[in-house]
Amino acid sequence: MAEWENPDVELLYDINGLAREAPDWADHLMEYVGEYGTIVALAMLGLWAWWTARRRPDAVPAVAGLVWAPLAAGVAVLVNVPIREFVERPRPFLTHDGLEVLVDGKRDFSFVSDHATLAMALAVGIFMVNRRLGLAGILVAVFAGVCRIYMGVHYPTDVVGGLALGTAVTLLLAPLALALLTPLMRAVAASPRVGRLVSTSPEPRPEPVARTGEPDGQGQPCDRDLVA
Repeated sequence: MAEWENPDVELLYDINGLAREAPDWADHLMEYVGEYGTIVALAMLGLWAWWTARRRPDAVPAVAGLVWAPLAAGVAVLVNVPIREFVERPRPFLTHDGLEVLVDGKRDFSFVSDHATLAMALAVGIFMVNRRLGLAGILVAVFAGVCRIYMGVHYPTDVVGGLALGTAVTLLLAPLALALLTPLMRAVAASPRVGRLVSTSPEPRPEPVARTGEPDGQGQPCDRDLVA
């Protein structure tokens, strides 16, 4: 079967072909964005989500969810290690001629994409706490995957697999992770020194209880006054 009859390879050549036609400055920009820029953008979105989450009434579980986002990304990348070693798919430029490779030194296996896995895990973690910023993060994660294809270092299915893996790990392990992280964040919030890292809202104070012989707060005398 000719390689052009494979939709995965055909799409690889279509997207990577844009790099051949683009000016050098555009290729350099895509190389930087694909390697570092999208992860930096997701980190900034995460910080923005944290800054706003501290002011919410549910600040403690919200911040716990944002702490889970980078942890989920790390777990997802670790899960990918045995998958990558089991599949043993070579990088596309090692088996297909004519690709424009924008970054050197990629000699490990191709499936699944670590960048796509990491980016989507971060994005889904943010989405669980802040829908608006999380949706922007998901778009950034998808663009990160497209950049990897553009750079000639991944097949489209590598990227799709990475996006799916990052999503699955973040969502499936979230209940257990939040059950562990929420009490920890509650303890941090109670600290007078670092509590504002979790919540900037003052905790509600309990209503004062009227003592015997004093008004009950509604202008009514207590029982002792009635007896007197």
